Amino acid sequence: MRIFAAVYLAIVMVLPLRAEPLTVFAAASLKNAFDLIADRFSEETGIDVVISYAGTSVLARQIEQAAPADIFASANVAWTDHLAEGGALEPGSTRVFAGNELVLVAPVSLLFDAPPDLASADDLLAVLGNDGRLAVALIDAVPAGLYAREAMQSLGTWEALEPRLAQTDNVRAALFLVARGEAPLGIVYNSDAEAEPGVYAVARFPSASHSPIRYTASRVAHSDSPPASEFLAYLMGADAQQILEDQGFDPAR
Repeated sequence: MRIFAAVYLAIVMVLPLRAEPLTVFAAASLKNAFDLIADRFSEETGIDVVISYAGTSVLARQIEQAAPADIFASANVAWTDHLAEGGALEPGSTRVFAGNELVLVAPVSLLFDAPPDLASADDLLAVLGNDGRLAVALIDAVPAGLYAREAMQSLGTWEALEPRLAQTDNVRAALFLVARGEAPLGIVYNSDAEAEPGVYAVARFPSASHSPIRYTASRVAHSDSPPASEFLAYLMGADAQQILEDQGFDPAR
């Protein structure tokens, strides 16, 4: 028995201690890309990554209430700035790691001889019909919804389309409404359209019609996880950037 105990102790002493899991709060639109990035990061470092996905605004409010997150990955610079100003993010840790485009999507079953004009409320209302809704994320809080509202206001369609919106808690929920055929049109990110085989991008909104779509990642101020800085650096590296590009995101700028 003593020999067994001694051997066991010797084995335990030479085994490396496994780091605590890294907890990442990430915008819902990042799911496909971040699942792949987290797997690759874990393979290379041995550090487990636990990711919580939701709308950026929901995650930001949870962090303000001291939720146990190490990294905050946001789809909107304004929410990052809000947390930084309140002292919830580590100063100097924020990195812009990707961009995106805003697109109008439709179910693959709905085909057009010519795509509707994004600047024509009549065109879009004709596609919606009498009862159809335009699926968007929450227009007053969720980044994808904020960008969508800006684009419609810029293109002059907001007043006509606002009463016909179907608002959801996050952009992926809006995407699924269209994929299931519950909404004939939706406004989502290009990366969402590429991730969902049940929809396709009908048209791309001009970049000048809305604020630049930039994704940021920051270390949460109350985090004491050493791998947090390592993960931030990994996001900016070639492997992670290639995964993001393959998933329909724009390169970091």
